[in-house]
Amino acid sequence: DPYPDLGVRHSPDMDLHVPYANLPPLPRPNEVLETKRARLVYQARKRGILETDLLLSTFANKYLGQFTMEQLVEFDKLMDEPDWDIFYWATEKKVLPERWVDSKVLAMLKAHAKNKNKVVLRMPDLESK
Repeated sequence: DPYPDLGVRHSPDMDLHVPYANLPPLPRPNEVLETKRARLVYQARKRGILETDLLLSTFANKYLGQFTMEQLVEFDKLMDEPDWDIFYWATEKKVLPERWVDSKVLAMLKAHAKNKNKVVLRMPDLESK
């Protein structure tokens, strides 16, 4: 490893001593609604942890098509959180941090995670047929 000091190869804003160190999100100041929606649909599916992929991709498939820009921005911020945190918050296995307590999008995700109709979930296709 040419950079054994993690502080050298990671963003200076990154806290290296937390269990889920994340790079800060890329700024996208002029992203239009449809581009943001398409990016979030893809990112909801390609997270890296199957449980979170399944939960977020089915949620995105069901709701992102009707989301307003404000809701998409909130969902985008949620997507910047670590995968396991999102999964445990949505399944109510972990207490929500203060910044997410009043989130309407996270409340919708929690309701979606309950799957009250006991629907068998599968990864949705990326493109509509």
